[in-house]
Amino acid sequence: MNHVHFVGIGGIGLSAIARYLNAAGVKVSGSDIKETPLTAKLRVEGIEVNIPHDEKNVTTPDLLVHTAVAKPDNVELIAAKKKGIKTLSRREFLPYIVNDKKVLSVCGAHGKSTTTAILSSVLPQANALIGAESKEFHSNARRTDSELLVFEADESDGSFVDSNPYIAIVTNTEPEHMEFYNHDLYKFYAHYEEFLKKAKIRVVNGDDEFIKKLDLPMKKVYLKDAKNIRYEVRDGLPKTVFEYENREFEVYGFGEHLVLDALLAIEAAREFLNIDEIVSNIKNFIGIKKRFDIIRHTDNFVLIDDYGHHPTEIKATLHSAKIYAMLNGLDNVVAIWQPHKYSRTIDNLEGFVECFNEASELVILPVWSAGEKEVFIDFEKHFAKHNPIFAKRVKVDGNNIMLIDENGKIIKTIDNGLIIGFGAGDITYQLRGYL
Repeated sequence: MNHVHFVGIGGIGLSAIARYLNAAGVKVSGSDIKETPLTAKLRVEGIEVNIPHDEKNVTTPDLLVHTAVAKPDNVELIAAKKKGIKTLSRREFLPYIVNDKKVLSVCGAHGKSTTTAILSSVLPQANALIGAESKEFHSNARRTDSELLVFEADESDGSFVDSNPYIAIVTNTEPEHMEFYNHDLYKFYAHYEEFLKKAKIRVVNGDDEFIKKLDLPMKKVYLKDAKNIRYEVRDGLPKTVFEYENREFEVYGFGEHLVLDALLAIEAAREFLNIDEIVSNIKNFIGIKKRFDIIRHTDNFVLIDDYGHHPTEIKATLHSAKIYAMLNGLDNVVAIWQPHKYSRTIDNLEGFVECFNEASELVILPVWSAGEKEVFIDFEKHFAKHNPIFAKRVKVDGNNIMLIDENGKIIKTIDNGLIIGFGAGDITYQLRGYL
């Protein structure tokens, strides 16, 4: 392949593959529906990106690869077919990337991006494709000459079974993205079993209820195996410190969920490194963008951006934020939530109501629809116990967070305490002042 064109190149998954191929010397171009900081960065890296989709963007690539959400009537897919250019979905293209590699494939409903990023830090010689940008190498992709590939596999479209796992790593198997599996739990879990059976080595969360039922040779890790877990602020950064295998490890961030992610990465890496090398290398992990991502930090004001958009994720991260606030001498913890998809919100409504219990105050933004049709949800009724503030958007000005109503008026300004935003929509750009 000399030239690959990506439709939906601004997505975190396709952009990683685009960067990976670009670093390998393949000509890469792409398009998306709107400009973002990520598309701007791709241009800086030498990738041609056009906004929006247009048939003129399809010149003479050898192959067109498109995001799973691209519809058959997409103008660029139509143009490619008229020109006789082969088109593949991301899932269909995946074997071109993974089939000649020894893949350490990470999947699970929660923690897979963090686990993948930790593992890529522990194995600096490996290629890496992550569903988030590593702060260590400022990208969601890394290209090396190694046969190893640390890969964040995607269960949302079932493609994790096509990731050619040499080592299969499973953080948990909590049902998620059930619309793809026709809300069929048997089909959902069958994919996980298929994924695990394809691997030579399996490193899994031993406390997961589905994992417990499987009769397969597996290296099971347990949170209880980590001793003396404690939380520290070092140079203003959150660190979780724990003992394992008679060694002391430290990992960026707060929370027992991070300890479990680290243990999975440690055990997967032991196939290639000794324990002392792992102890040293894991310190290179300094977090990923949009996961407990500290945007601002002063003596009385901390602003954090987090991708959490499921109750399990939000509850764990909010607890970590509470600890971080306490260690920084802050009492007030404000959660700003942008619900992601009507379907997810409805399916997990009870969990969402309960996951904000540790917040001093809750701000709820409009649902980020992700293309879904609007469905009425009575947030005021369901979340009444939190007495939430409803805002249209947020605006950041230095150490001031302004809550804006639908008429553009300021409802409230927050200028102290810890403020943490949750969501997979454009809240990350609001918090960073891009919108």
